[in-house]
Amino acid sequence: MTIHLIRHTAVGVPRGICYGRTDVPLAATFEQEAALVRERLSGMAIDKAFTSPLARCRQLAASCGFPDAEADDRLREMDFGEWEMQSYDALYANDPRFSAWCDDYTSARPPGGETLAEVLARFDCFLDERLLAHPYAHVALFCHGGLLSLAEGRRLGGEVIATPLTMFPYGHVLDMTWEQLRPRPTTHFWRPATPAEPATDA
Repeated sequence: MTIHLIRHTAVGVPRGICYGRTDVPLAATFEQEAALVRERLSGMAIDKAFTSPLARCRQLAASCGFPDAEADDRLREMDFGEWEMQSYDALYANDPRFSAWCDDYTSARPPGGETLAEVLARFDCFLDERLLAHPYAHVALFCHGGLLSLAEGRRLGGEVIATPLTMFPYGHVLDMTWEQLRPRPTTHFWRPATPAEPATDA
């Protein structure tokens, strides 16, 4: 199985804003960028397409010929909680918790958000439940930069959460085999939180 992880195209928010799980609009360059993604995917016999439920991913999936791509909440970007839609410069200057998170981003939690380990664990849960038992040859995942970074870290070896993140450009297509991306037992612990309980710590 080959898994094509596709980052959404550029967003219509100012540079340097932490937008995470917020459903932000796309940039005016969407059509040009989407055409490049379509070209990259052309010729691939994709058996199944999944998408983050956020509009920036769903719109790209539709533009690439997958208007019925299956949305799964586990493909969302990381939840930054109180830091959503704030500028990184302001956070550095005014919130010491942000600097602390930057020093330990694999296990520290943004206030009201989720840890990077939890993002990886919910992604692993998706992989196990939606891909493992199916005989797909090619799967497309329209998702976010955070998931591409985690996937690349895992491909490079070891525990992905110990690997420095590499942010891929908008519209990037990252091709991986199941063996490179498959869930590791030590990190597969995610379960959804109910309104009455906090998300499980990593």
